[in-house]
Amino acid sequence: MWNLHYLKLIDQGLLLSQGLCCSCITRLRRSDGSHRRGLFLFSRNTSFVTRRQSASKPPWRVLFFGSDDFALESLKRLHVSRDDTKAGVIGSLEVVSLTRDAPVRKYAEQHRLPLHHWPDVDLSVQFDVGVVVSFGCLIKENIINKMPYGILNVHPSLLPRWRGPAPIFHSILHGDSVTGVTIMQIRPKRFDVGPILQQELYEVPKNCTADELGATLAVVGSEMLMDTLKHLPERIANRKEQPKEGASFAPKISSRMAWIIWEENSCDYIDRLFRAIGSRIPLKTMWMGNPIKLLDFVGKCNVSFTAVPYLSSVPGSVHYQKESNTLLVRCKDGWVGFKAVNFKKRLSAADFFNGYLHQSVLKKSPSTNTCLFQSYKETHFPGGHDNNMLLRNNTSF
Repeated sequence: MWNLHYLKLIDQGLLLSQGLCCSCITRLRRSDGSHRRGLFLFSRNTSFVTRRQSASKPPWRVLFFGSDDFALESLKRLHVSRDDTKAGVIGSLEVVSLTRDAPVRKYAEQHRLPLHHWPDVDLSVQFDVGVVVSFGCLIKENIINKMPYGILNVHPSLLPRWRGPAPIFHSILHGDSVTGVTIMQIRPKRFDVGPILQQELYEVPKNCTADELGATLAVVGSEMLMDTLKHLPERIANRKEQPKEGASFAPKISSRMAWIIWEENSCDYIDRLFRAIGSRIPLKTMWMGNPIKLLDFVGKCNVSFTAVPYLSSVPGSVHYQKESNTLLVRCKDGWVGFKAVNFKKRLSAADFFNGYLHQSVLKKSPSTNTCLFQSYKETHFPGGHDNNMLLRNNTSF
């Protein structure tokens, strides 16, 4: 026999989170015992019925899913709150993490937080709500349903824009002037499509890198998470579905994104590409048939040539500027600069000039191709087949 008094005492926000409409809740609270029992039996397979001791207000018992430094900021905030008995927001905290070198897992081990090793999650433990931040794995429906308040996600974009695993990188790469953080409830089988509980805008600073933006949004997101948890039933009761308009996808960054196409890429695009991925994946091009990494990007450069005017119009042209110790490279609409390269080993711009570029200039070759970086594309086709293409427009050997 169900405990008929339990559901009557549950907060309205919790009932709404489990799918009961407002009219059903009103009928439940006002009706006689026989009617309550009928409604109760109709809903007996839902999670709130099987969780008789679920809380209707803080402090919450939280299960946290996370992996990287972005997630770590939220975990730290939850941990501090758990130890703050006066705040009374977090009652208990356990962690689910992935690899041994993940920052979230290291933090949990260091601070002796109860740790679950994905995908082995102990569901015999009672939790009120889950929190997932930068986890990278779909959480199964049976786990979501174990949480009376579901599982909250801290996502660093203004959903539905930039759904997917790399929203911060794509915000920078595409030149977004405004981004933000969304607190949402997750749904099974698909990433980042659940209802929104809270959303805040953030103006992207000029020349901001993905690392800098990520660090800022991690703090913003952790603060929003705590605010949401303080008012969880109310936020769930007022949640809103994501609009269908404006949805976009932010796929993982990969090494193939780092190849510069000098004929196609503008100065502004190369600048955004470097700020988006440069700290993790060096920008790349080809030199005399070999890959070379471009390091220490300095941005767009104003160049005026008199000695070698023919270079200024050819994408991929390389010039060493002695005054600034910079390698200048011609792209679609101007010149960009790099202070160093990695060609078998790290070389300063001066070292590369003395060891490679200067020698080719001294040959006084009638062809300008010996002073060019070559564009290179990695294209991916269905079935896992790659077709790597060396672009030969104006830059053939």
